Amino acid sequence: MSNLELSFAIGDYDRNRPLIDGAVTIDGVEPVFLRLTPEEIFFRAFRHQAFDVCELSFGSYVVSLDRGAPGYIAIPAYLSRAFRHSSILVRTDRGIDSAADLRGKRIGIAEYQLSANIWARGILEDEYGVKPSEITWVRGGMEVPGRPEKIRLTLPDDVTMEQAPADRSLNDLLEAGEIDGFMGPRTLSCFDRGHPQMARLFADPAVATDYYRRTGVFPIMHLLGIRRELADRHPWLPNTLLKAFGKSKSVALEHLLDTSATKVTLPFVEEQLAAARALLGDDFWSYGVANNLPTLEAFLEYHHRQGLSSRRFAVEELFHPSTLESFSV
Repeated sequence: MSNLELSFAIGDYDRNRPLIDGAVTIDGVEPVFLRLTPEEIFFRAFRHQAFDVCELSFGSYVVSLDRGAPGYIAIPAYLSRAFRHSSILVRTDRGIDSAADLRGKRIGIAEYQLSANIWARGILEDEYGVKPSEITWVRGGMEVPGRPEKIRLTLPDDVTMEQAPADRSLNDLLEAGEIDGFMGPRTLSCFDRGHPQMARLFADPAVATDYYRRTGVFPIMHLLGIRRELADRHPWLPNTLLKAFGKSKSVALEHLLDTSATKVTLPFVEEQLAAARALLGDDFWSYGVANNLPTLEAFLEYHHRQGLSSRRFAVEELFHPSTLESFSV
């Protein structure tokens, strides 16, 4: 029997590269890898189910579950994780010295359902008492005008959403002082260029470190997904994919640990690795469900509380059943 030929749309990350370059194989599968940006993957996946296997926005995936006809089912391989305190940029001339000062301000976002924004809003509410309803959200394209929500949303009545002008990007608005800040998974170019009136709201990474020590939450941005009809037709496939992506991540970590010649263009790699292990443990970028329950539970709570899902989903509803347990020797 020949292998299944499947399309894979994933990011070109170190944890995926052993799969992409063939160092790690997938049992029974002949993969065709498309290395794309998250924005392109998510739009094409949620609008058109364009790929057999792909990275999925955690936020949009739960929206699709709530709509009752999700095209994909998730696998607990977390291809993107990040502490999202750093996702909030503010103008320094608006009197925003703390999270509380965001009340009444106009903050730009590319999409309300972005996982980074769900995490950042949840942190603002849980940690600092600032609710989404206390901010005016301005939605638009980050660097070019216009950007639709990949899945159309109906927001809670108490959330105020404005559309950016059709001919203006959020970067334009922030640079001109027409919005007070920005929240999102990427920085804007005016910040990257060193605009003198731009800053991160939480500039000190110790804020995120303290958050993890208190909560045990290392935010998940992207899951791995497989088209449901494929998982139904080939029930062996979801667990096979989890196994392969887990092995790929392990190989990437082995390379990272080999500091005879560092594999990333970054100084102090040994120190960064030691700090990550001291904070998060040896398996500091873990896949699977059981060891990620605090993170998964927190996200599902934020998602429902922010009106993106009509009910609070249970963790076991997220993933293909075969990926919730594994064999042992």
